[in-house]
This record gives sequence, structure tokens and C-alpha cells, in this order.
Amino acid sequence: MHGTDLADNNRTAAGVLLFLLPVQFMTALMAGAAIAPGYSISRNAISDLGVIDATAWLFNASRIIAGLLNIIGGYLLYRSYGKGWILAVFVLAGIGAIGAAVFTLDIPGTHGGSERMIVYPALLWLTAFGGYLMAPLAEKR
Repeated sequence: MHGTDLADNNRTAAGVLLFLLPVQFMTALMAGAAIAPGYSISRNAISDLGVIDATAWLFNASRIIAGLLNIIGGYLLYRSYGKGWILAVFVLAGIGAIGAAVFTLDIPGTHGGSERMIVYPALLWLTAFGGYLMAPLAEKR
């Protein structure tokens, strides 16, 4: 196997993981919103699902999975491109996702307001970026 083949494989695998990250998170979010008694996606914070007894396990596990997918995807991108800053960005994002699962809304002072303004665009970007990474690289001419 040539070095570029391995880099392409790492890039494609990173794309799959980063595409699956928002898919699994949005699935957990929608399932949690449907299960949680009295929860309203328009009135409640997303993080409320992490402290409601019926959905805490699902939502927090999904955030931990999202964090791990971020870290592993970042590592694979680092292996593909050799840029340390790529790994650092994805590791920090992964730690943030895991931290949000560990330090839930019921711990005072650990969450801010406008989470939808951050979460939804990030999920949309990850879906698009993951799809881009899964596409085969064009041959250099």
C-alpha cells in the first residue's frame, strides 16, 4: 500500500465518522424529545434532555459518542494531512462534547444560553464536511 493510499483511507474513514457524528446525535435528540415527558424542542434547551430521567442516559451517551467520534475523526485527519492543528481542534471539540455529558445542566454554572445557535450549525457543517471527506480525491494532473 502506498503512502497516499493510506492517507486516502484515513481521510475516508474520518469522513464516515464525522458524518455519523451528527446523524447519531440528531437521532438521539429527536428520540429524546419524543420520549421526554413535557419536553418541547422549541421551549426547552437541548441540554435539558441530559437531566430528564427518561432521556439522560440516551442524550449523555450520545454526547460521549459524539466526543469520541470527534477525537478519532480528528486523529484520522491528522494521519491523512500531517497537520497538528487539525488534531488539536477536533480533540478540543471532542473534550467539549464529553464535558457537556459529564457536567450536565443540573450542575450550576456549567452551561450557557444560546446552544442551538452553536449546535445546529456545527452539526450541519460536520455532515457536509464528512460527506466531502468521503468523496474520492480528484487525480492530480
